Amino acid sequence: MPDTIERISFVSSGTPEANLAAESLRTRYGNLPFEQAEAIVALGGDGLMLQTLHRTMKTGVPVYGMNFGSIGFLMNQFSADDLPRRIGAAKPTKIYPLEMTVRCDDGSEHTALALNEVSLFRMTYQAVKVEILVDGHPRLEELICDGVLVATPAGSTAYNLSAHGPILPIGSSLLALTPISPFRPRRWRGAILGNEAVVTFRTREAEKRPVSAVADNVEFQRVLEVTVRENRTRGVSLLFDPGTGLDERVLSEQFRY
Repeated sequence: MPDTIERISFVSSGTPEANLAAESLRTRYGNLPFEQAEAIVALGGDGLMLQTLHRTMKTGVPVYGMNFGSIGFLMNQFSADDLPRRIGAAKPTKIYPLEMTVRCDDGSEHTALALNEVSLFRMTYQAVKVEILVDGHPRLEELICDGVLVATPAGSTAYNLSAHGPILPIGSSLLALTPISPFRPRRWRGAILGNEAVVTFRTREAEKRPVSAVADNVEFQRVLEVTVRENRTRGVSLLFDPGTGLDERVLSEQFRY
């Protein structure tokens, strides 16, 4: 990247603090339309970062986040000073999304992209029954659970970690397959797959045990079959201050206790 980035677009999460900071930064550095910027500065939390990254998937414009949320795992610390130079010195991390294809009980088919994870959830009080195939080969005949997910390395420290899934190094060519509150088989805790794997979920007793499928924040209900694969044509770039990159944050997370 150039030493300094002058063409910046600012987006805010909408909280009073983030809005105030965004207005101040726009006055100080200007504010270009989203499509004309060399870099996007996202002021908010990890949720805003994911929304912004989804918006930049087609353009490839890098996103530099500054934290105004609660966790800020994907964000840098806020500072209004010398922002063009900070962005120019930032280190990029490339992330590739998962592509989810779903077939619903009404015969419709849909696709959506996920930077964190694709998740299946029970829609009622009853546990779901799911068959799991990898590359077309049945690997688990029946998983009875509250749900199941496939996570990217970037998403492995999010919901996947809360569901006791493995933390994946950010540069690894891996995916995490993790059950959510599994009932049967009790001892199955998931799998680590190569990023070229194609994972298919087939729901059982779908009318009695309806299932929804979610790609980040896009949900489809009453699904019968869900296929998940990595999409290498739609990468996004996050920018981090030197020494605070996502690879270091993921590594540090593995040693928390």
